[in-house]
Amino acid sequence: VQLQASGGGVVQPGGSLRLSCEVSGVRSNYENIGWFLQAPGKEREWVSYLRLSDGGTVYEDSVKGRFTISADKVKRPITVYLQMDNLKPEETGVYYCGAGLDLKATIQSNGRLRVDPLSFPYWGQGTEVTVSS
Repeated sequence: VQLQASGGGVVQPGGSLRLSCEVSGVRSNYENIGWFLQAPGKEREWVSYLRLSDGGTVYEDSVKGRFTISADKVKRPITVYLQMDNLKPEETGVYYCGAGLDLKATIQSNGRLRVDPLSFPYWGQGTEVTVSS
């Protein structure tokens, strides 16, 4: 599976960006495409994922209502988007898209869902987002 992320840039707090992830070589209709954020000095953390099979979407709690993941399965390569609205400075970092079939998800002690990045064996190169005034 090959993935290529794009669309990053510099935006003020409260602003919007739309990231794109072009996906080719999908192994199965059950492939999941996820977006992750790696903030400076931190580990890669899951943001959202979409199931290519039925278009189902799942979001990390902190982005619910502000981020929207979607897919254009007619385009070649398939493109998965992450529309990010009302961005916050703490959402600065490199955004990666990944592909995985069998996802490992857990409920953390704070009650939030976390999807293990190791569930995604294939990654794009990342696109940088800076949220700053």
